[in-house]
Amino acid sequence: MELLNTLYVTVPDAYLKLDNDTLRKVLEEIRGDWEGRGVELVSVASGWRFRSRPEAQKFLDRLNPEKPPRYSRATLETLAIIAYRQPVTRGDVEEIRGVAVNSQIVKTLEERGWIEVVGQRDVPGRPALLATTRRFLSDLGLRALSELPPLPEVANDLALRLEQEERGGDGP
Repeated sequence: MELLNTLYVTVPDAYLKLDNDTLRKVLEEIRGDWEGRGVELVSVASGWRFRSRPEAQKFLDRLNPEKPPRYSRATLETLAIIAYRQPVTRGDVEEIRGVAVNSQIVKTLEERGWIEVVGQRDVPGRPALLATTRRFLSDLGLRALSELPPLPEVANDLALRLEQEERGGDGP
């Protein structure tokens, strides 16, 4: 906090002119000042966020027993396919899942702000390409897609087979 106070006292307009490195140092200093408390400052995809520490969550849940929205297995499967294989079309999702994707599932994920249309595939019908959003990453407390947990080996084998089929090669 000293660095931030020094900047503010010596140059009041410094807040408007902080370069990224200085701002990052200030945020790291604030993170350190809050260490050992019930909340922490974390870096997420959309910037920086104060959040309660995971170990305090069980106590906070008792204060506000609100239940988070529950999503169907189909919705979660669709979201996982989009997150790990993006950008994908609805047809790609249907091919991977082996069943038709209800349009309400896609609408629910779009309304939540977790997926968005990022373009169209250059094929007849020009189907929409779906991908996850920064809000999806922020809501999961991630900075990048690379921080998603790795897929189980079976899912990786399936993805490899699908890619080989797309290229016209034989499966393993």
